Amino acid sequence: MAKSFAPRTSKKDRSIINLPTSSLKPSIQELFRSSDQKLLQGAKLSDVKLSKITIRNQVRTKFNDSSLKELADNIKSNGLIQPLVIHRENDKFILLCGERRYRAMQLLGTEEAACFILEGKTKEELMAIQFSENSSREELHFIDKADGIYNYHVATKASERKIEQDLGICKTEVHRAIQIAKLPREIKEAAKIFNIEKYVLLEFGELASDNPQKERIFDGIVRGEITKRTHFKKALTEIPGVIITAALNSNSSSSSSSSKGLSKQSRKNS
Repeated sequence: MAKSFAPRTSKKDRSIINLPTSSLKPSIQELFRSSDQKLLQGAKLSDVKLSKITIRNQVRTKFNDSSLKELADNIKSNGLIQPLVIHRENDKFILLCGERRYRAMQLLGTEEAACFILEGKTKEELMAIQFSENSSREELHFIDKADGIYNYHVATKASERKIEQDLGICKTEVHRAIQIAKLPREIKEAAKIFNIEKYVLLEFGELASDNPQKERIFDGIVRGEITKRTHFKKALTEIPGVIITAALNSNSSSSSSSSKGLSKQSRKNS
């Protein structure tokens, strides 16, 4: 089935629009269906040169080149369906949401793009907008999502229950995200490179610091040898040295039996 896209809004129609308002066109209202209208209240829609937009502290850190190329082709064919979200800070524009779209338009050599412009938002509000918009989109890695939740927790000093209310995430997910975000950088980087399951990291985080297996499992995760929960459980039950010792004892027993057999055979022959 062919995809259907909302019609692109012309420059003439999208000069400056205060949001939200009941007078918005249906195509613009559609853009906000999955957005937090309270936080985006007062945004203005206007074209902004990409060269004037600064990127910093983005939730998403993992980008796929082929995915960006596909997005660029889509934008070239259908136009920019979802505007970028930026925040004005003095004479600068800071990108809040839409870095994939921003990068895709750079690939196309686009000079300017439609943007929702916010002003006067607090740091907490900006972080909530970033997280809400990015987490609702596809391909946001669970590590990036966890770091986003943890950064919000640190910046706002909010409890897990308060974060649940602010970001619309269940308390269990908030708790797990904070656990993952606190893991060593090498573990989190390996999770992105080797597509390691979330529960591998959660179970690693539960290991006691004096667990004799922890260092070996850490190395296995970083090398991409432990990527699934089943790998983790297997590695946890393997005890280096015991298997080898058992094998040596088995070989020793076999050798001893063979020696006894040969000794008996020698006495018979004599």
